Amino acid sequence: MMAEWSEESRAHTKPYGPPTIDGRPRFDMGAEHSADQPALRRINNPSDLYGPFQEAMEKSAMTEMVNELIGPNLKFHHCKINQKLPGAATEVHYHQDFPFTPHTNDDIITALLMLDDVDEANGCLKVVPGSHKGPLHSLFDGDIFIGRMADDVTAKMKARDVPVTGKAGSVCLMHTRLAHGSDPSRSETPRGLYICVYTAADAVPIAQNPMPNQNEGRVIRGEKQRKARLSPALVELPEQPKSASFFTVQGQASATGQD
Repeated sequence: MMAEWSEESRAHTKPYGPPTIDGRPRFDMGAEHSADQPALRRINNPSDLYGPFQEAMEKSAMTEMVNELIGPNLKFHHCKINQKLPGAATEVHYHQDFPFTPHTNDDIITALLMLDDVDEANGCLKVVPGSHKGPLHSLFDGDIFIGRMADDVTAKMKARDVPVTGKAGSVCLMHTRLAHGSDPSRSETPRGLYICVYTAADAVPIAQNPMPNQNEGRVIRGEKQRKARLSPALVELPEQPKSASFFTVQGQASATGQD
């Protein structure tokens, strides 16, 4: 399916649909995108579009592993695909996920299913061990939400990061407070990640979902909870993206041509 979507993107010169339920384009390409060298980098909530992604989100071994960590009552929040195609400039600046999707507690797991063989050359995820036990770092520059850590904080994170590599079908489970980022690909092979975010059923969002979807809040293991569990924390509330993906929030423009 990824090859089909990447091929389809060649016919478009700017982010396109079908739109998400809040009206944003579902497919996002980087500014370097062209018909000759596509740069499709984000597909929002692909489980809405393609049954196998829905099944992987809901009924796979990946779901079972998440359930073991934060079960027995598990909710779905959102999903996406982040892709790096050969020649694309896509990178992910260092950040923690929780300030994008704050909840009443941080029993939240981001599951990353590798759709391709992933290595350092094609822009693997890099994580900072132990950072999920440390402070939440601001994603603001003054009053502007930039969706990434300050340069001095990023430098400290990069000094400690480790690569997450694996064969297609491997899964990385990442705590919502874990600092992470990734470099642009230097490879001729694509790197796709199917990313699903799950929360404990008693974790209640305190900010709008940046990727609202038809399955948001659905309990996929256990039972719905009547009470919200509160954990002490201070977190800056994010600004919601108006564009097709968070890459523009981090300063990486989308393609802007005319379809």
